[in-house]
Amino acid sequence: MKPAGPLFRPVKFTQLPTAVKEFLDATAAPEATDAGSEAAAVPVPVEGREDLLQSLDLAARLYRTLGRPHPVDHGVLLGADQLPDGVADLARPLARHWLTEEQLADAPAFLRDHPGSLLLVGCYDRLTLDPVRSLLLATYRSRTHALTLLSGRDAASLAWSVAKQYVRPDAEVDAVGLFTDTDRPPHLPGVQVFDDRDFEQVDIQSTILDSRWRKVAFQGHGKDDSVNLGEFTICGLSPAAPARPGLLGPRCAYGLPCYKPEDKLVPLHRVPAVEVVLSACNSGPLADLALYDPKYQLLLNALDGPARTVVAAVSVHDSDRPENVAWMRSALAGGDTVDTLNASLAGSHPYPAFLRFGLPEAPEPAAARPAFAEHRPDPLLLTVGRRLTALLGSELLPHNHALRPRLTKLARKVDLWVARPTHLADQSAEEIRDSLTADLQSLDHVIAGQVTANPEDELMNYPAHFGDRSSLDPEVREVTCHCGRPSQEFTRRGLLPNVLDTTCAVCMRCGDVTFRLPEAPALLAHAEDEVRQGGVLEVRAALTAPRSGPVRLGLFVPTYLREEVTVEPGSTKVRAVGGQAQDVHFRIRFDPATAPQAYYFTVFAVQDLAVSTARRHFGVLPR
Repeated sequence: MKPAGPLFRPVKFTQLPTAVKEFLDATAAPEATDAGSEAAAVPVPVEGREDLLQSLDLAARLYRTLGRPHPVDHGVLLGADQLPDGVADLARPLARHWLTEEQLADAPAFLRDHPGSLLLVGCYDRLTLDPVRSLLLATYRSRTHALTLLSGRDAASLAWSVAKQYVRPDAEVDAVGLFTDTDRPPHLPGVQVFDDRDFEQVDIQSTILDSRWRKVAFQGHGKDDSVNLGEFTICGLSPAAPARPGLLGPRCAYGLPCYKPEDKLVPLHRVPAVEVVLSACNSGPLADLALYDPKYQLLLNALDGPARTVVAAVSVHDSDRPENVAWMRSALAGGDTVDTLNASLAGSHPYPAFLRFGLPEAPEPAAARPAFAEHRPDPLLLTVGRRLTALLGSELLPHNHALRPRLTKLARKVDLWVARPTHLADQSAEEIRDSLTADLQSLDHVIAGQVTANPEDELMNYPAHFGDRSSLDPEVREVTCHCGRPSQEFTRRGLLPNVLDTTCAVCMRCGDVTFRLPEAPALLAHAEDEVRQGGVLEVRAALTAPRSGPVRLGLFVPTYLREEVTVEPGSTKVRAVGGQAQDVHFRIRFDPATAPQAYYFTVFAVQDLAVSTARRHFGVLPR
């Protein structure tokens, strides 16, 4: 059902105080009500502002009902003595408690004494480094504080920004759109996504201006006056604001043509959206950080438009795939854009990137704000990445080695998974790990098969190859050899990025008993010291894997003995429990003609591209 009257009431500044009082009296009930009388419409001073009158018309397409917004805990009015009568009164219901501007001088003390959400209201020229920066930094990661701003280029624009907080969107306005020139994100159901491939085929200008957006985000390169979307440009030029002498402007400020096609400019104040997200660096700089005259400011142009909420970047940021995907998911779920974007970027830089202009629709407790992301990929992913770098970047494997194509393919995937723009964006952490472990199991199976077929494979030379390019770690650990005697375990540290550390255990009787990479399975091989010709040597391999999951094991003997023995099984797979020792059994059956003498066998284990070995000496006796 359509409202019985308009939601907004154009007035002159001289009429504003009386009109505000009438409005607040008529809408004193907290629940939303249909507009029915002139007094119940939100007053907006529009004299001399044809652009604001146009924004009122656009707003009629977006909003349906009136309603008192959920107030924040504390509010501070900046430059209150310079505002026309009525503006402060209109803002008063937006916070439960109002404090003085002087109390902001000591931001830490202010926030300590006033926990909860905070609203700053003031014209743009009052939004400067002092006091906004200290408040922004102090509330950035806080679980007890949240910062919101309301502003505009002048008193009329500020009053318009405040007035929009009293209206609620039409339920039919539900479109969510993402326009990006720097990413090709996945197309999530419920989100209209346009990237550089679409900019050459779709009239982006009409697509933006002829729709009704619940939330729309523009992501791309630009300055504080524009966001590039291919040949299309989100433009900050205000048709109403006068330029200020002495301030820098873009090309058009000096009579030069725009740097982009002017018929493809999208005037930001004409975008019919309830929430506008400007995901470009410096799209919402503080007043004393702005590069261009306010006449050309993206932020101010957006605030003059119908959007009730504007989210803009106060400085530079690394917004990319994770933020685009996080924002889309948040937008579909009704989450808060600023908290979502800042939390996603927290692993890239230590400062907040985005500011919110406009009250949250239904503020959640501060403790419910999204957790701040840290760019810490799965440790297994990093371990595998280092191993791939060494296997492919060193001279261990020849250029024609059979493993190289498979390793190269996995290395490309790991590089994408480790990179922040895809981590937890295109795939969840669980999906990435599942895909990684599937690849690893397949490769481990191939490696185990190659070692079984050819124990002299170049891969098995890794202890010597990496060891020659390492330095000895001074820490030496006393361990017990599988022969029962004391032995020493030590690590050689790779000297180059493509050289892995190697760990070796040496026994004075058995020699170099075990080799492995750090964070790879540990092995010992137990067997009798002697076996008769034609007999069977029972072997017990003691395995301790660093993580739970499949481990492939095998056993081989020297080349000169292979035709004299049968190994059962040739290879096997066990499911290890991380950190727990378990036994794996093999049998070596000897031909009756095996020459009596001393021999050795080697047990190997493969997990996550790492091969661990344990060598055990034994003797064959005559029957």
